[in-house]
Amino acid sequence: MDNSANRVSTTGKTFEILEALKGREAGRITDLAADLDLNKSVVYNHLMTLRDAGYVVKDGDTYRLGLKFLDFGSNARGVLDVYDVGKPKVNQLADEIGVVSSLMVEERGEGVYLYRTRGGQTIEHQAHAGYRTPLHTTASGKVLLAYMDDERVESIIDERGLPAATPETVTDRDELLAELETVRDRGYALAEGENVAGLRAVAAPIQSQRGDILGAISVSAQANQISDDHFENEIPNVIRNATNAIELDLKSW
Repeated sequence: MDNSANRVSTTGKTFEILEALKGREAGRITDLAADLDLNKSVVYNHLMTLRDAGYVVKDGDTYRLGLKFLDFGSNARGVLDVYDVGKPKVNQLADEIGVVSSLMVEERGEGVYLYRTRGGQTIEHQAHAGYRTPLHTTASGKVLLAYMDDERVESIIDERGLPAATPETVTDRDELLAELETVRDRGYALAEGENVAGLRAVAAPIQSQRGDILGAISVSAQANQISDDHFENEIPNVIRNATNAIELDLKSW
């Protein structure tokens, strides 16, 4: 059932506080209460419960997320075979091309980075393992959308919308759907400054034996680090070879 009457309000408040802490290095009770429009005593009680359980750490008069969440994160991605099989290939791509290489999956209509690593002198940007992003703004996200059922794609667009991350983001539904068709036809996606200004990326799908989309591998770098020919012709083939190898390895698991 998905009925709001069955939801526990106190649990919801706990996660609101955790989300607020995630967005800052540390937070004071007064600031958290003001940001969340909650009574200070309510915030205090939740924080004390979280601290006693090991999920929040108190430093002086501020609170921060505890490292116990690392165990949850490792466990969450560890149950996915695509992470275990894909990680070595992501490392290999980063080393060979000298760029940022990533593994992304879809969850609840968003793209989630399972793993990221850098090669060479590539400049890192905000995304990290666990980072969530709108699917339509990244090459990996467009790959994930392209290999979903049409109804699922329409549902995600209806629910999430097509917000602009940069002036280059595709925000028109028909334009995006046409691009997804192109992605399916050629087997990979390109992105030019659509999520981060000046950043270009190439991504290809990881599919199951039945053709279901399991994830996407991408490489990304500043536009001045990758020539047009390398970006449009050579790198797509390298990534597709990597995803093909992952798919073969997954068959033996």
